Amino acid sequence: MTPSVDALRTTLDGRWADVRSSVREQMSRFRPADPDLSTEEYRAKILELVRELAETGQPHTGFSPEYGGKGDVGGVVTAFQALGYGDLSLLVKAGVQWGLFGGAVQVLGTERHHERYLRQIMDGELLGCFAMTETGHGSDVQHLRTTATYDPVAEEFVIDTPEPGARKDYIGNAARDGRMAVVFAQLVTRGETHGVHAFLVPIRDDAGAATPGVEIGDCGHKAGLNGVDNGRLTFRSVRVPREALLNRFADVSPDGTYSSSIENEGRRFFTMLGTLVRGRISVAGGAGSASQKALTLAIRYGERRRQFADPGTGQETAILDYRAHQRKLLPALATTYALQFAQDDLVAEMHRLQAPQTDRQGAEPDEKAQRDLESRAAGVKAIGTWHATRTIQTCREACGGAGYLSENLLPQLKADTDVFTTFEGDNTVLLQLLAKNLLADYGRSVQKLSPLGLARFVGGQALDAAAEKTGVNKLPHRLPGRGFHPRDRAEQRRLLADRAEHLLAGVARRLRPALKKGADQFTIFNAAQDHLLDAARAHVDVLVFDAFVAGIERAADPAVKALLETVCDLHALATIERDRAWYLEHGRLTAAETRGVVAAVNELCGSLRPHARLLVDAFGIPEGWIACPLLEDPAAESGATASVPEMVG
Repeated sequence: MTPSVDALRTTLDGRWADVRSSVREQMSRFRPADPDLSTEEYRAKILELVRELAETGQPHTGFSPEYGGKGDVGGVVTAFQALGYGDLSLLVKAGVQWGLFGGAVQVLGTERHHERYLRQIMDGELLGCFAMTETGHGSDVQHLRTTATYDPVAEEFVIDTPEPGARKDYIGNAARDGRMAVVFAQLVTRGETHGVHAFLVPIRDDAGAATPGVEIGDCGHKAGLNGVDNGRLTFRSVRVPREALLNRFADVSPDGTYSSSIENEGRRFFTMLGTLVRGRISVAGGAGSASQKALTLAIRYGERRRQFADPGTGQETAILDYRAHQRKLLPALATTYALQFAQDDLVAEMHRLQAPQTDRQGAEPDEKAQRDLESRAAGVKAIGTWHATRTIQTCREACGGAGYLSENLLPQLKADTDVFTTFEGDNTVLLQLLAKNLLADYGRSVQKLSPLGLARFVGGQALDAAAEKTGVNKLPHRLPGRGFHPRDRAEQRRLLADRAEHLLAGVARRLRPALKKGADQFTIFNAAQDHLLDAARAHVDVLVFDAFVAGIERAADPAVKALLETVCDLHALATIERDRAWYLEHGRLTAAETRGVVAAVNELCGSLRPHARLLVDAFGIPEGWIACPLLEDPAAESGATASVPEMVG
């Protein structure tokens, strides 16, 4: 039985289905910007849309109720994701204004900042920037060079850019519209540096002129997102009052005395950054929406576009009926579904930790839960944005020459999302962050073993190490007489989890020599970096799979559940197929079994072909945001010609 599109959409929309519906309805009133606008015209148009978005009240929902919001942190991130179906410049500019700038003021500031600024930020009256990245330091936030030196006589902080490499770079809203910036700088008082803190710094006056000591540059035309006014900020002895310090985690008294509820500087830094995880989760969601939009365009086109006659019928064949075309699009569609469920779980956990609740007022943050959330967000953001980049390119190719035309949306979608892999954290660095936390948890779990358990563990490690060197590995234990069944859910998870666990144990073993006194830690770590990244990715594969399975269990409609089971099979087996060399090399699958995985992927592509249109329609993308010549009557293309590799391969 085939489910209805509404039933499937209800399951996919999940907890915040009402938010998604509201944003879809609002977006239907926003018209896409003309792609031929100049950069200045495009920026002006996006600012106009930001103002219109503020008037809907949707951005207010994530802020505290006492300032006119609803405290629905998960809802506002979900709304942000839905904006990804439209103009991504609007998504990013809205994210800078309400997610990064407004979010930093809310989670790093205190009542004095909230009372003065939050309402203006929510209403779009005070446009702001998030000034973290520097020309010389992007991912290494802990070693930013901008300084904020306290002057006790004037009771002011002096913000300085000490060298060209400390210039704030690529800052959204800075080049044209921003009036204030949350500036991350090294706090110095009484001659002592206390690490990176955040400060509110006005960068323009009411007339739009740069404030004294602030130098503003324009990053100019970019590969994409040209509706966002990215700029550069340099500070020359810019003075701000002592109260400009966002002081939730630390403060400076009038006489210059530094105090913090978190004594350890490193712990304080990571606690502060952990509260800003909302931006990273939002980027992952935006990438998911972009993937969904690209797949909707390509799959609808694949059903309409016909090429080459079937010898049996003489009728031209829809290109989506070719197995090679299905192989391009349907595994990507399955993984896009999987990532949607993983994203929803991530948003729900963020909401649990960050949404204002009466019984949590004044309570210290749950550090373990915050660290776990940050790790998951890092992994899902990295995998999700890489998936978007790869999927959009595949969709462009799947649409042939039509996919290369700007009027058909895919080139702009590709250009606008390209930066997502380095935006809000470089993906490679994020996977290293995840791997570091996994190793820390792994070490703690080993320390908790009983003496007997520890002996068995060490023995197993030695056997694993020997097996790695000799290439002799045992196939995993299976029930007597039972063969390998690719569509068995337990076997899928076992394979994914076994790979993740094996890679993590292996990298822990390789890094153990770095703990010895006098060891060259950098060289040891650097030599194992590829292994470290593989371990992190394998861990995310398990997280995403588990989220998909849990999402299926929540489905109330039996027909929806049955269809999602098939989609989940395709996602899981396509993931295993991607790494089938590893499974073969490490004895987890035989050569015949890896061939069985490939065959199962092919079979699943055929099974899902009749449901492809339903699966993309369930995303609920407003028709006005995907309307383009690509999806018009294919008879209009009757004069077009294309090579066989382009249309069939």
